[in-house]
Amino acid sequence: MTDDTRLAERSGPLSHIRVLDLSRIMAAPWATQILADLGADVIKVERPETGDDTRSWGPPFLRDAEGRTTKDAGYFLAVNRGKRSITVDIAQPKGQAIVRQLAAKADIVIENFKAGALARYGLDASSLRGLNPALIYCSVTGFGQDGPRRDQAAYDFAIQAMGGLMSITGERDGRPGAGPQKVGIPIIDLMTGMYAAVAILAALARAAETRRGETIDLAMLDVSAAILANQAMNHLLTGRIPTRGGNQHPNIQPQDVFACADGTFVLAVGNDGQFAKLCSVLGKPEWASDPRFSTNAARVTNNAALTELLGAQFAGRTRREIVAALDEAGVPAAPINTVDQVLADAQVRHRGMLQHLSHPIAGSLPQIVSPIRMQDAPLRFDRAPPTLGQHTRSVLGEIGFSETEIAALAAEGVV
Repeated sequence: MTDDTRLAERSGPLSHIRVLDLSRIMAAPWATQILADLGADVIKVERPETGDDTRSWGPPFLRDAEGRTTKDAGYFLAVNRGKRSITVDIAQPKGQAIVRQLAAKADIVIENFKAGALARYGLDASSLRGLNPALIYCSVTGFGQDGPRRDQAAYDFAIQAMGGLMSITGERDGRPGAGPQKVGIPIIDLMTGMYAAVAILAALARAAETRRGETIDLAMLDVSAAILANQAMNHLLTGRIPTRGGNQHPNIQPQDVFACADGTFVLAVGNDGQFAKLCSVLGKPEWASDPRFSTNAARVTNNAALTELLGAQFAGRTRREIVAALDEAGVPAAPINTVDQVLADAQVRHRGMLQHLSHPIAGSLPQIVSPIRMQDAPLRFDRAPPTLGQHTRSVLGEIGFSETEIAALAAEGVV
């Protein structure tokens, strides 16, 4: 099946939408992967020869069907499913002209260059909207299009630190391993991508009514502040500065990691009823009426004493035994799975979260797919992350370039 045939057969709720993706790294590409999963035709513009920075962020790197290492890192493969890749040098006038032609036919443009950088090439929101008044233009940066930090570069790790997340993540002082800790995935990049996708979908809904485009300005530092959520509100209500609490929840107890005779597990009691069931499982029903523990507020206040009592109960039981008993009683508890255990979980497998897509070099490529499930407009995952420039000729052909013209552009280093 040709790429053009796949394009004609695309399904999903956004199968009528075309996205011009001028972004790289992770935050904005995560947004465009969401849109691609929803059926949008996403055209990813990359630098000739090198492409998106994340193609080289390895090891590990993808291996071809013969087991040879390719130039595509796992990092790139995690965030670029469903897209078509073309190479264009936007520093050259002819490259800029190609991007303008693509933008004229697009519904959405998304980019993550430094603030003001694309204006030098006439590829900023106002310039492209002159060609396409209904265009939705989303800019993703570290700090936004205005303000004293607008010209600074940013990466997820730095924003996790600057945005407060690391001040509340990690083991609490006085315990082994204490200290600030980043989240184990680039959570600010991912959440910025999620917010970008939400904003774009909202702009699409509005454009359907007004026929007017929109300019979206999304900053990673803003996102980091926004997702402080309950911790920020705790501070605003009390004036106290939240600190690292390890695995303990600051507002709900008991929620923590507890040690059993053969390992650890997570206990996540969410209300007084669940706490009473926990007490029953442990053979300590009197704890549920103890004024120190009978309400969540009391348990938060007296958490140190409660944690000590619970720890003594769990220490003599196996993890399988306690998790099974709590599960049967309706008390949220779970083992701490490794990544391979997650992917082997019967529920995860049943939901089809791991799929294998056809790939032009590797033959088959594993992918963790979108968790979105729609009954009437189901998502399809039939396009693997593209090789660099895989679709340059077909995309340029769609906007009127002949094979001779494309060959000349390639010879000049434009594509």
